[in-house]
Parts: sequence; structure tokens; C-alpha cells
Amino acid sequence: MKGNLYNVKGSFQLKDLDIPNRQVAVYLAHFDNIDSDNDIIRKGAFAKSILERGPESTSNRKIQFLRHHDWEWQIGKFVELSEDNTGLYAVGQLGRSTQGEDALRDYEDGIIKEHSIGFQYISDKMRWINDINLESGGYYEINEVKLYEGSAVTFGSNSETYVVSVSKGEEKTSYIEKITKELDTCIKALANGKGTDERLHNLEMKVKYLNSQLISLVNVEPDPVHSIKSEPKIEIYDWNKVINSINF
Repeated sequence: MKGNLYNVKGSFQLKDLDIPNRQVAVYLAHFDNIDSDNDIIRKGAFAKSILERGPESTSNRKIQFLRHHDWEWQIGKFVELSEDNTGLYAVGQLGRSTQGEDALRDYEDGIIKEHSIGFQYISDKMRWINDINLESGGYYEINEVKLYEGSAVTFGSNSETYVVSVSKGEEKTSYIEKITKELDTCIKALANGKGTDERLHNLEMKVKYLNSQLISLVNVEPDPVHSIKSEPKIEIYDWNKVINSINF
């Protein structure tokens, strides 16, 4: 049963980035697909929140643009929130504070690519739909939520799922390639050396995290039924050596 609590839900589409104007365009949520919470959000679910607390409202409690759902970590403000046939579209104006500047650098370097919403379910605006074709037996149709904020997130809402029961050779290879690419992006951003000490520290921690995930994946034994003939060549970074070689 879904409670009347603060919930988060992820989205993975960065639509556009305008560095000179410090603006980013994203989809904060998508419509009409079953997500990891077994929900389908329908168009119109955010309409009331946008009307009452969107950028063009007169509310003094507007929907916030945050980092990691942290209400002490505001990186800017939304200048546009709207629904289209795809989902909840947002244009965020990044602030000139330290937090906003770091976020801009992270967008520019490809560190931030994912976003998530903080919201509350409304019990009488959701219903269970039976569907015998689904393993779960059905899904929740969400017709309205109370939207509080949209957040830029570094790891996404499923940050711990890189190495969750990866047994098929094909899946293992895909995850390794994804993490290796992300690790390379982070190391390049570190070598660039831009941003505050806090941002660079966060990048260091992400390098350490991704490296640990690579090591875990390499040690996972593939399912012999689905094993592949060869594994890609994997470079396991000595993250301490990488960090120490960079002059900030």
C-alpha cells in the first residue's frame, strides 16, 4: 500500500543544455510507462501542482529545483514547468551561487544526466489496474500527485543497481561498458579541475564508487547457460593514484 509520504521517482532524459544562459531543459518524469515502482503516471498528474505552485503562480512555496532532493541544496529555479505528451518538461535556471555553479560544471562535463522528482501520492487519485499479462498482476495508475521539487541527481534513483544479481554475460558486459564510460567522464572532469573543493571531492568519491562497482562486476561469475565467449578488456583504475596525479 502506498502511503501518504514523501516519495522520489527517477527520470533519465536530459534534453538540452544552454551554457551561456545557464539553463537546462529536462524531462523530470515520463507518462504512460510502468516504472520500477509499478506505477504508470498519466498526463495531467502534475497539472494542479504546476497551477498552484509552478513558476507562473503567485505562491511563495514554488516547486523547487534541488540537488539530490536536499532542501538545503538549491541549485536554481524552474522558469518553465509543463506537461506534454512525453512527460513533465522543465527548464531550470541555474543560480550563481556556489551550488549553482558546481551544478553547471557538472552538466557541462556530463556528470549530471539524470533527474528525479520529490512528490506525494494522493490516495483518491490513484487506482490498481489488474493485468494478468504482467508478473506483478497489475499496476497503479497515477492520475495526480502533489509535486514538491525536481532534483538533479548524480547516480540516479537506482544508484545501487549496477551490481544487483548480474549473472548473464550480456548484462554483465553492458554494465561494465556503462560504468567504464561514466568513470572516464568523471576522471576527465577531475583533470579539468574546475569547480569548488566540494565538487572535486564529490567527483573523487564517485570515481571510488564506480571503481568498486567495476571490481565487483569483474568478480561476478557469469551464468554458464548465458555466458559469452569473451569479455571486454577492463581497466581497473587505481583511483588514489588518479586523484593524487591531478593538480587542483
